[in-house]
Amino acid sequence: MDYTGKVKKRLLSALALVITFVHLIPFYILITTALKPKGDFSSKWVFPTELSFQNFGAAWEKANLGNALVNTAVITFSAAFLLIILGSMAAYPLARRQTKLNKYVYMIFISIMVIPPLTALVPLYQLVVDIGMMNTRTIAVLNNVASFMPLTIFLYAGFIRSTVPKELEEAAKIDGASTLGIFFRVVFPLLKPITATVLIISCVYIWNDYQFAIFFLQSEEVKTLTVAISSFFGENANNLNLVASAAIIAMLPMTVLFLFLQRFFIAGLAAGSVK
Repeated sequence: MDYTGKVKKRLLSALALVITFVHLIPFYILITTALKPKGDFSSKWVFPTELSFQNFGAAWEKANLGNALVNTAVITFSAAFLLIILGSMAAYPLARRQTKLNKYVYMIFISIMVIPPLTALVPLYQLVVDIGMMNTRTIAVLNNVASFMPLTIFLYAGFIRSTVPKELEEAAKIDGASTLGIFFRVVFPLLKPITATVLIISCVYIWNDYQFAIFFLQSEEVKTLTVAISSFFGENANNLNLVASAAIIAMLPMTVLFLFLQRFFIAGLAAGSVK
């Protein structure tokens, strides 16, 4: 049995290495493309003999990535902040008070998760035009908050039920703490793992959003990174070096965020999906 277990463990390790290698191939091609000088038409598998870092500067200027980076950061982190605060506050009573109304509301949120967001694009676009909020960061923030709120409530509610002990809340209540005080002083500090999970999931998807940004953020002043990068495919269709360079610049902030919070992300996702 010990020999069989060791063989199984080695096979699983080998499989994990193969999967990791396969996932790293696109990044290798992205890097080699970004570092090749203009006019280098060698195979995408061949690492360039002459590194061209000028592609990053050219991509930054031509796509106005500085302005796009600021817009994307403001939209992403504003939406993530609202999701964490409002989502956790909404999930707390749904997790602790198992009334018929709360169960019904919770099931509505869960049901919304299976509806493709693009199905609401046409009426949403008409609504945004009617209320005069086209080409504003505000509509991008509100749209992303509405899109990710059901998932946020689902994760927070599951984590609170399975991880946060009720005894701590009861002790605080005996000491005279209000419901709001119990939540922010006792419960919310214990939600760090699932908060990191919500932060990473929401930030990565909002940061990389294209389907809604291309419709609602068409003005040059409010363009996000994905929309700015897409402009290369019309004007520079044969120059993929700039596209690859811009993509690397765009992915760095979320990569750093994930590496910083990955320990909490895994713990929160595992605990939050127990119930």
